[in-house]
Amino acid sequence: MPDPMLIDLFQRLGMALGIGFLVGVERGWKHRDAPEGTRTAGLRTHAVIGLLGGICGALLPAIGQTGFAALAIAFAAALIVFKVLEAQRDNDVSVTGTMGALLVFGLGVYAMWGDLTIAAAAGVTLVGLLAFKDALHGWIDKVTWKELRSALLILAATAIALPLLPDRTIDIWGAINPRELWLLTILVAGASFAGYVAVRVLGPDIGVLAGAAAGSMVSSTVVTAELGRQTRAGDATALVAASAACVAAAVSVGRVIALVAFTATPLAYEAGPALAASVLVFAGAGFALRALNKEGKASDGREKLRSPLDLASVAKFAIFLGLIIVVGRIVSEQYGQAGLLPFAATAGLADVDAVTLAAGSLVRGGLDVSAGAHAVMVAVLVNTFSKAVIALGTGGWRYAGLYVASALAASAAAAAVWFFATPILAPMFGGTEASLAPRFIG
Repeated sequence: MPDPMLIDLFQRLGMALGIGFLVGVERGWKHRDAPEGTRTAGLRTHAVIGLLGGICGALLPAIGQTGFAALAIAFAAALIVFKVLEAQRDNDVSVTGTMGALLVFGLGVYAMWGDLTIAAAAGVTLVGLLAFKDALHGWIDKVTWKELRSALLILAATAIALPLLPDRTIDIWGAINPRELWLLTILVAGASFAGYVAVRVLGPDIGVLAGAAAGSMVSSTVVTAELGRQTRAGDATALVAASAACVAAAVSVGRVIALVAFTATPLAYEAGPALAASVLVFAGAGFALRALNKEGKASDGREKLRSPLDLASVAKFAIFLGLIIVVGRIVSEQYGQAGLLPFAATAGLADVDAVTLAAGSLVRGGLDVSAGAHAVMVAVLVNTFSKAVIALGTGGWRYAGLYVASALAASAAAAAVWFFATPILAPMFGGTEASLAPRFIG
């Protein structure tokens, strides 16, 4: 029988060699056109560095910490001397290659004693960072200092202020938990910022559907209005603009599913299937309408988008979300679950994300799951058809009519799943009969 320790040793050495080999492939490919003898450290060199790290790690018990440190310092010194000479020859002051080679050595050592999965993940991450140099630099070039500053301030406030915020309700209605409120606000702002960055980074060459999808991560309402403006100006056909608006609506409803799944899982079991049906119909309608007019062009809706990590925007959303949670708590206590629906409909006109997060907070605070699900569904429905009014005002009857037809189909699909399929599907994914019993509130 083979010695298990010997097999483990070979596996770990293989991982160390593999990490070096993978990094070496990327380095070698990038400099593949350089003349022989002038190429920087490539495939063989990095593979040897990874294997050297593995051997040094394997020798650690025999040579001790002092011996290991001597070997590591000798390797680092030799590598740095080589890189200095290379930089002088090529007039290149980049330190990325040096740090990459040192990290390959370190990962080779770690592979001998640490978790192989982590070692592999770190190696792949290193290759990705090296390979996507141009893309990363292009992203930095497109992000403004104001946007970067806002993101850094929000991150700093989260890392510094969040631990200091009380993790308990502080209002007389027992609705506002400062730490939870800030986390929910950052969750939405972060998701919106991801879409905003996608729009900025992808640039003007992206297709109309991709642009609408990315833009709707910031605001599907703004995208719908901008597409209508483009339609009225003659820069987009009604078919193509409506198709993009449908894709934006699909992404908007998809955000609601993600929010309820993240903040209140029982709500996802209750409302998720119906919302998913709506997403599928909206997406299908969007691609179908786009296929009917392949020559049409439309804006991606980026012109009026602002960074969602602007401090004023984040503060306004946090205040609005807090008000929605408090008012929702008061309404549910004073008027019962039936009173929550008109409130959700009214608030849904302004921001469906806030209603969704508020419903999740109320459910976690003891509100019946079905009542919370009804509130989310009503908010989504009202928000969806409020965009029809916006489409009519900005793009005219044909643009609005195509969007409304798609919205009606998506709503019908959601209603069918809500009334007939959800009682069957939800228990299969963790829902309870108690939460699924009342199909109506009143």
